[in-house]
Amino acid sequence: MPELPDVLLYIHALEPRVVGETVEKVRLASPFLLRSVEPPIQEAENRKVLGLCRLGKRIVFELEGDIFLVFHLMIAGRFRWRPPRARIPGKLGLAAFDLSSGTLVLTEAGSVKRASLHVVSGVGNLSRHDPGGIEVLECGLEDFRRVLVSENHTLKRSLTDPRLFSGIGNAYSDEILYRARLSPMKQTRHMDDAEIESLFTAVRDVLRDWCLRLQEETGDGFPERVTAFRPGMAVHGRYREPCPECGARVQRIRYAANECNYCARCQTGGRLLADRSLSRLLKGDWPRTLEELEEIRTERSL
Repeated sequence: MPELPDVLLYIHALEPRVVGETVEKVRLASPFLLRSVEPPIQEAENRKVLGLCRLGKRIVFELEGDIFLVFHLMIAGRFRWRPPRARIPGKLGLAAFDLSSGTLVLTEAGSVKRASLHVVSGVGNLSRHDPGGIEVLECGLEDFRRVLVSENHTLKRSLTDPRLFSGIGNAYSDEILYRARLSPMKQTRHMDDAEIESLFTAVRDVLRDWCLRLQEETGDGFPERVTAFRPGMAVHGRYREPCPECGARVQRIRYAANECNYCARCQTGGRLLADRSLSRLLKGDWPRTLEELEEIRTERSL
């Protein structure tokens, strides 16, 4: 799912292409994309784009007449910038927005369509689409601390809760916790002042670094490969690969449709975190440390 750096990358690339241009035609290829009824989608046509902004992981187009288009790309939704009147791809295409400068195509991979578009009239109604999390690149340490300990959850859950923190998802939370050298399973109300400050610094540094890096890589082009798995990441998506700092193999916890990646040596003092499915299967045989895990792997290779 595109997170804060990816969403800002889209906005950075879209602003010079669409702001000041007119939405001439909206073409919907999937009936499941549009999730609102009033105002109708046709209200977006023949209106100039006044600006773009971000609401959590949502991208908002502000049009003339106090009309807003609110896009949530979810896991597999992606924008493509194409020449004027470009066709909508047959299998992946959800919609096309014809502007005087070109066509913005929205695609989504996979059979389950989760990406959404809401047409909103008025700033008051727009606020209903804001999950409410604080902007971590704008808040101070004390506000960050207050929100972090407002509920007692694991750090992984709290960082990815859009009601608490805006724009952080599965990928960048892994990188943030690695940078802060904190366990993803540590309870928020069990953190001391030094750990909270370290996490606050890591959140800002990781997100700023990736915002800058992605924009430098893309330049004046349009981002065609927005992904949660990037070669420069330290732990996310790097299960069993060596940690860039200590060389230990990156570990994972799998839950629902996601997984959390971490370095046991750098983040948990060498202790392996229990993977729910595997630990339930292995029970007492579940390895507790990196050393035990390596012993098991050595025995199996003999």
